[in-house]
Amino acid sequence: MSERVHNRSAGQGPGTKAERRLAAQLAAKKAAEARRRRQSMLGAAAGVLAVAALIGGIVWLNSGDDDTKSTAAAPSASATVPAGETAPPAPALPEGADPALKTKPTVGPGTGELKKLTVTTLIKGTGPAVKAGQQITTNYVGVLYKDGKPFDSSWDRGQPATFAIGVGQVIKGWDQGLVGVPVGSRVQLDIPADLAYGDTGEVSGPLRFVVDVLAAR
Repeated sequence: MSERVHNRSAGQGPGTKAERRLAAQLAAKKAAEARRRRQSMLGAAAGVLAVAALIGGIVWLNSGDDDTKSTAAAPSASATVPAGETAPPAPALPEGADPALKTKPTVGPGTGELKKLTVTTLIKGTGPAVKAGQQITTNYVGVLYKDGKPFDSSWDRGQPATFAIGVGQVIKGWDQGLVGVPVGSRVQLDIPADLAYGDTGEVSGPLRFVVDVLAAR
């Protein structure tokens, strides 16, 4: 009995060979399991990177959409109805308003030298007078006073413009010319350069606007 134990300790007996084969098999099994774990981890990491790339692409696309929407919402001097498309729908009018406010006005140039702000009522509304600090909703056409060249129009964008009046959010000619105008009115504002955008820049010099006041809150 003691001799067999001695032979196993020395690595020479048949029992020792069997144990060595078993140990080798166990080592191979462990190595295979380790390889499978590494491959699984690498696959999971690749999956995470793919998902992250997909999410990043979606966020980038959404950001691009937001930028586009933001730009489209800003007033544009060159906005027009694309060829082959119908004109924007008529705006909602205040109760009792003249149906003419559903139609975009034709605006021509002024005559002579414009030295002061001139407000001309084209259609008189029956609503309350606009007060400074109110949010007003308007449709408008803007042209250069000297030659009638259009540079901006809410009609072409298909959406009225809403803003605070009399508090410096718009040009002085609007702040001064629209306060006191009854809701439902169409007025012509002839604005000298110092109450508009000045004498330099793409839109400069005296301007003419025809503005429909649709609401005041």
